[in-house]
Amino acid sequence: MAKQKRNAQETKLKILTNAKLLFSKQGYDATTVDDIANASDVNKALIYYYFKNKSGLYSEVMSGLFDAIYEEVVNSSKKCNSVVDELEVFIYSYASYAYKHPYFPALLLRELSDSGAHLPEMMFVSMRRLFSLLSDILKRAEEQKVFKHSIAMVVHFMIIGGLNLMVTTKPLRVKAMKMDKDIDTCADCLVDDVAEFIFETMKNSLEVR
Repeated sequence: MAKQKRNAQETKLKILTNAKLLFSKQGYDATTVDDIANASDVNKALIYYYFKNKSGLYSEVMSGLFDAIYEEVVNSSKKCNSVVDELEVFIYSYASYAYKHPYFPALLLRELSDSGAHLPEMMFVSMRRLFSLLSDILKRAEEQKVFKHSIAMVVHFMIIGGLNLMVTTKPLRVKAMKMDKDIDTCADCLVDDVAEFIFETMKNSLEVR
């Protein structure tokens, strides 16, 4: 019985993993249940058994990704001693996750370009949780007179948007670098370097002097 349960969990994980890759490459509409079944080497009926339909599978893919990044930021923030440290952890945690799971920013940008057409309610709730973490950091930093007043949503998009584009444009930037080596496309930039630059830029622009 335990073996059957373990195999079921492994099969479900395999389906979710392949669904992430296909959704990020092809988008929701272009990806079929048949595509996912073939990539996962399972019967299509098994996907319907676990997830009911393509929409249910997509919802679980996206919610799982958002939950993972949210928990990573929250857990890392527990070690912080200041709001400035929390901002740094927020940026580094998101950057690290996005670089390790490049299908996440790809999926997010695809969904945002469609105005959350496939998961409007789930996208709003999940993004709101992540935004609330940053908004709270900025609010407390302003109350402590560490940071100046800022528009939290703009700061959020500057951080998240910049990191998402750095991840999703990597192949294009590598190609551009090969075409013209005199142009610095940051194709060889490490995730820590990118996160540090964004953090220092945001900190310097927000700090009360």
